[in-house]
Amino acid sequence: MPTNSIKLIASDCHLSIVKTIAERLSIPVTECVLIKDFDREITFSICESVRDQDVYVVAQIGSREVNDRVLELLIMINAAKTASARKITAVIPNFPYARQDKRDKGRVPITARLIADMLLTAGSDHIVTMDLHASQIQGFFDIPLDNLYAEPNIVRYIKEHVECDNCIIVSPDAGGAKRAASLAEDLNVVFALIHKEQISGKRNSKMVLVGNVKNKTCIIVDDMADTCGTLIKATEVLLENGANQVIAIVTHGILSGNALKDICSSFMNKLVCTNTVQFDHELEAHPKIDIIDVSGVLAEAIRRLHNGESVSYLFKNH
Repeated sequence: MPTNSIKLIASDCHLSIVKTIAERLSIPVTECVLIKDFDREITFSICESVRDQDVYVVAQIGSREVNDRVLELLIMINAAKTASARKITAVIPNFPYARQDKRDKGRVPITARLIADMLLTAGSDHIVTMDLHASQIQGFFDIPLDNLYAEPNIVRYIKEHVECDNCIIVSPDAGGAKRAASLAEDLNVVFALIHKEQISGKRNSKMVLVGNVKNKTCIIVDDMADTCGTLIKATEVLLENGANQVIAIVTHGILSGNALKDICSSFMNKLVCTNTVQFDHELEAHPKIDIIDVSGVLAEAIRRLHNGESVSYLFKNH
């Protein structure tokens, strides 16, 4: 791969994944300086020329300081734009504000669209993300967007760590049925789903299992785990219906608030996340947490984009 026309840019907060991507592509990380002043204003500079280069700005945006990370990303993109970069691709594995993708009640913004507008205004020419919470977010952009999938990595993890002959894929809600069905098809196993049934006269709902999980290893799949309340309740329902053990696999492990503490006290055997969100060392070493590295998918996507090759191959192969 030619290295004289591609630059990888990231702030110190995102270096863990960008260094791995750089190693896979056999290129260096572009030297940059990001400083936060006492009033938390961000000063950013690129320490080498990016004129007429293809610039890839990588940002892992998770539960901590989301707004700061978004602003850092916008500033880095704009720095490359004003430095005469040829093409700027924002690599955002976990798209911020993705759950605010529609107006489901009065007087609320569609914040995912606002993020899209800001990325365009900052100077993005292309977006690369992974497992968007809602596919319609792609329609918020007037520039190309490649939505990669963690499914091939998740399939590989399951085959290496779980006895597939005795497992069943479970969707924790009806909205994730398509994801669960696709994964079950790849593994040649059956799938079940949990339906939230509204209790008459009450605000809360009860979870009703559709499918047989007796004496099975249940694998709950979802796109993200935030507070983990749904995953923990789903675990209880599955165990009440005779499941042997429960493993939850999600793409984006946001794990905000008391999520980790709640997982530890739950009957969930393991929570598996990809590294689209940056984790601290304590979390990486936790016995109930496994992390799937998706830097290989991102690196291959960058290589294919830079060389003008198809990216859709990565949707089912990696």
